[in-house]
Amino acid sequence: MKVVKRIVALGLFGLLLLSSAAMAVQEVKMSYNGPADAENNAVHLFASNFRKFVEEGTKGEVTIKLFPDSQLGNEEERMELLTKQGMNQPIINVASFAGIAPIFPEIYATAVPFMFDSYEAAHFFFDKSNFWKKAQEEFHARTGAYLLEAVEEGGFLAFSNNKREIKTAADFEGLKFRGMDEGQVILYKSFGASGTPIPWTELYMALKTGVVDGQMNPAMYIKMGSLQEVQKYLTLANIQYSDQFLVVNGALLDSLSAENKAAVIEAAAKANGLNRKAMAEQDKKDIDFLVEKGMSAYTPNEQEMETFRSAAQPAYIEWLKSKVGTDWLTLAQDCARNANEKTK
Repeated sequence: MKVVKRIVALGLFGLLLLSSAAMAVQEVKMSYNGPADAENNAVHLFASNFRKFVEEGTKGEVTIKLFPDSQLGNEEERMELLTKQGMNQPIINVASFAGIAPIFPEIYATAVPFMFDSYEAAHFFFDKSNFWKKAQEEFHARTGAYLLEAVEEGGFLAFSNNKREIKTAADFEGLKFRGMDEGQVILYKSFGASGTPIPWTELYMALKTGVVDGQMNPAMYIKMGSLQEVQKYLTLANIQYSDQFLVVNGALLDSLSAENKAAVIEAAAKANGLNRKAMAEQDKKDIDFLVEKGMSAYTPNEQEMETFRSAAQPAYIEWLKSKVGTDWLTLAQDCARNANEKTK
């Protein structure tokens, strides 16, 4: 009888240990745009590596469940879920400007046209600049969430359309373009075109049916969305650095041990480092793919680029002043100039 009781006691003790271990594991939902395709969606590549590094760094105490294709809602719904639900919904989100700007419009100061001379300058800005440090602090103070990384998602933005080849700003006259956010709409207006906000999930059909004539995205996104099927002309104007933003629920991150919190932050930086390396190689491959599929790619010369620059920068900066004032804008421009100088 004593042996039986001992066996039962040991069994119960084992169950308690298993239960305790199970309770110690924190599963976190991670949402983002685009399909679960690492080759054609840089954000999924980032998410996959981030999950791997988090789970390795926390020794399995924090696990990540991926929700691609906006499965947890559109941009605004996901940010609402992340910032309002606290620990009831431990969420990590990769948000575009459309997700961040309604909460933190100052982020637009990082997207002034022709702000960065190179990938290296953009990386320096988002790793080491006073602007980025201040933005992270202010975002946390305002939302309780943490803004960890500017995730590289496919190089610099390019224009595409299905009407005519665009070589200068004047070639935009009368065209209708999809604007991902208010900032892009301002750019199109400065070129003489119109801009209409259209969600990514509706863009292909909008282009196919002529709701809009064109759009602006890195080559990877054009390929990912099969937009080459409904777009003929590609202009490699490299107007803005293409990034999205890793945002982590504040209650979630603060609930972790110091070691696990550091592991999550380190995982984000490591995953973004891999994205930067991958995108440097992938951008050219994606442009070549689009050309093979029938798109006509054009790279403006310096004189033609100046037509875009001279039209876009004043309009964007004037609009930005009305959104965030001059302090954030001045800081971003100063930090960008420093980044360009440091990485020449």
